[in-house]
Amino acid sequence: MTSKFSLRVANLCDAAPIAALWNPWIKTTIATFNAQEKTAADLAAMIFERQAHHGFWVAECGGEVVGFATYSQFRAGIGYAKSMEHTIVLAPTAHGRGIGRGLMAMLEVDAGAKGAHLMIAGVAGENVAGQNFHAKLGYQIVATVPQVGYKFDRFHDLIVMQKILT
Repeated sequence: MTSKFSLRVANLCDAAPIAALWNPWIKTTIATFNAQEKTAADLAAMIFERQAHHGFWVAECGGEVVGFATYSQFRAGIGYAKSMEHTIVLAPTAHGRGIGRGLMAMLEVDAGAKGAHLMIAGVAGENVAGQNFHAKLGYQIVATVPQVGYKFDRFHDLIVMQKILT
């Protein structure tokens, strides 16, 4: 795969490629505690909603979607209106090429411009690569929630990391 990539705002046509990218992570890893695969319709609705209120971006390489990042409010309610949580997923071939850093930069700039105070990353305790990625971007561990996730017939810890944007 070529080393050049581009980043852009996601659109509804990206729903199926994003599902194809995300579902293997859902099926085979604990990078997400969610065990329910995403459909193109699920993702089209998410893209539509997130573009209206927050943000959703994709990374492309050679015309192929190789990553995405999105964010929304951390928890419901007005008291959390300035606290966001993000999701970032990359194809295995996209790791180590600056694509994740680029997506996160777009996401953080957008969130800050829209008034967000901080961004939260929820990372599985066993996902050391995910923790290291976020630490390199300035995220700090603020909590460990033991045994909060359940997948593959066992419990998993959640590492909560955050970065102040303002």
